[in-house]
Amino acid sequence: MAQVLNPEHLEAIKNLINESPYFKLLGIKVQDLGIGYSLVEVDLENRHLNPFGGIHGGVYSSLIDTAAYWAVYCEVDENVGLISLDLKVDNLSPINEGRLIVEGKRIKIGRSVCLAEALITNGEGKQLAHGTSKQIVTHGLQTINQAVIAMGGKALPPKFLPSEKAI
Repeated sequence: MAQVLNPEHLEAIKNLINESPYFKLLGIKVQDLGIGYSLVEVDLENRHLNPFGGIHGGVYSSLIDTAAYWAVYCEVDENVGLISLDLKVDNLSPINEGRLIVEGKRIKIGRSVCLAEALITNGEGKQLAHGTSKQIVTHGLQTINQAVIAMGGKALPPKFLPSEKAI
């Protein structure tokens, strides 16, 4: 039987992510998480632009890395950590204003390496960037609970619902 994500855990994770310093710096918001899926958004501001007035490529990279990571996170065991192994980004179109919508999707969950992709579009659905990311699965290393403790937070609710509640 497939595991069912605990809605309380997802809410706590989204709050944790969205309040973290890097995400606040860039204005990135994780809006939705699910099995093999994530939705991330950012409203472009001057701080996201390069000296020529277009979006900085690092913003696309950060968004793709984020969406791919969280799409995989929702499918791996609770005591497993993930570390980005690589990131490939294809810039498809420049932009300098508006909302960026990023959908992350799991491609493959392996025992030691996972693969995910992410697509960035604007509010009208125009494709702006696409990328893939591999994550190394680390057993007991760099888990979410370890990150929460390191930041001085309280323990998260269980990631998955018990089997009897999953029915």
